[in-house]
Amino acid sequence: TISDVLRILEDKEDVSDLLVTGRNVPQTEKTLKDYMDFADIVGQDGAKRGLEIAAAGGHNVIMVGSPGSGKTSLAKAMIGIMPRMQTAEAIETSKIYSVAGLRTATLGLMRERPFRAPHYSASMAAIIGGGNGENILPGEVSLAENGVLFLDEFAQMPRNITEALRGPLEDRKVVISRLRSKVEFPASFMLVAASNPCPCGYYNDPNHECTCAPGVVQRYLSRISGPLLDRIDMHIEIVPVPFEKLSDNAVVESSATIRQRVIAARRIQSSRFKNEKGVYCNAQMSSKMIRKYCVLDSASSQLLGKAMVKYNLSARAYDRILKLSRTIADLEGAKDIALSHVAEAINYRNLDKEGWAG
Repeated sequence: TISDVLRILEDKEDVSDLLVTGRNVPQTEKTLKDYMDFADIVGQDGAKRGLEIAAAGGHNVIMVGSPGSGKTSLAKAMIGIMPRMQTAEAIETSKIYSVAGLRTATLGLMRERPFRAPHYSASMAAIIGGGNGENILPGEVSLAENGVLFLDEFAQMPRNITEALRGPLEDRKVVISRLRSKVEFPASFMLVAASNPCPCGYYNDPNHECTCAPGVVQRYLSRISGPLLDRIDMHIEIVPVPFEKLSDNAVVESSATIRQRVIAARRIQSSRFKNEKGVYCNAQMSSKMIRKYCVLDSASSQLLGKAMVKYNLSARAYDRILKLSRTIADLEGAKDIALSHVAEAINYRNLDKEGWAG
């Protein structure tokens, strides 16, 4: 109210806890969320490396593996290695939660990145957003703004819903139209999807025999269309951890250690994109920015060209590989993209290589 404003302006009310400044909030501040620590997940070093790259560059990722291999645990540990939001990001996300009625003024700005994990049976309106008349509310893709949207059992989701994700993944916004109203919500999120490789779940599992009939595996993962898979930067195959490693007492790297590397890479990107409006990480680069910031030497360019021809990759996959290469270089603190960075990025297009998507 006006009287509230007057009290604040006359310094009769202390609102210092709501003050928004350009200063970075210390990364050591205790998180508001409970999350699983990577140190609690045995093995899966390759998957952990992939998720570190995803967090460092804001890349979309899909994990495919048999039941109990650790897909859900790895996804839940993602939020523990994500850097806190910059002030501009915090304002964007807080606005959405305010519109949805999920935020009160007493809590101030959101600083921790949101982690949304709707059930695979959620409706179109719940995922994309919707409502009647003028009461249009944001869906999970918008509530995950600047954070993580985790979709478990991805291949089990209705295809019309997964296909509806193509627009937000590409444009980083969602437009909901009704007869008398039209609303545009931001939807710049990091998709983390998980799926079994087949109905029985044990295709390519060294410890179990797959009982699915011939052709069933292909049809199962064909529920994830090629155009949708093209928009997912990283494809990670999760293999169950053998018993010998489960009982191993080796020291495992913690989320806090990984997070420091992610924060360092994000700082490099923050400096790189300081003059690019609305761009905070490598995954948000436009085609023009990719040509500017992802320049390859001749050896790297030749390797990528051979991979494009061998695996019949699309132009969109080409851009995704370049973005990934830039993030891998940032994690190493390298100014230029090297051959090893491109080679590792190509390895994260596994589902393209194996032709699993329909």
